[in-house]
Amino acid sequence: MSKNVLMIEDNPNNAMLVKRILEARSVQVTHAWDGESGLQMVMEQHPDLILLDLGLPDLDGQTVASFIRRIPELENTPMIAVTAWPEETAREMVEAYGCDDFISKPIDSKAFAAKVMAYLDRPL
Repeated sequence: MSKNVLMIEDNPNNAMLVKRILEARSVQVTHAWDGESGLQMVMEQHPDLILLDLGLPDLDGQTVASFIRRIPELENTPMIAVTAWPEETAREMVEAYGCDDFISKPIDSKAFAAKVMAYLDRPL
């Protein structure tokens, strides 16, 4: 059974890269361009993993992450922040926002795939 990842990302180049990397590994990727539609999609789809850009045009990553963590069915869904913030800041934000991990931009294809697949392959 293929895994489903919801990516909330407003940058078309990053979105295309993520889709290409994950679909090559038979992961189904759905994409929301902003926080509002991301929240809508997360409630409808209950994905296996959420990739969250912290710098969205409408809602900030903290708001989106805190909404997601308040949904009982999704409180244990892995959520990875994807951010261009400096590593130390990203680490602090991930903890504060309730994310499980972060991936730095620009995305390193191999490291990105390895991290995402490790979360998707974890037993529930």
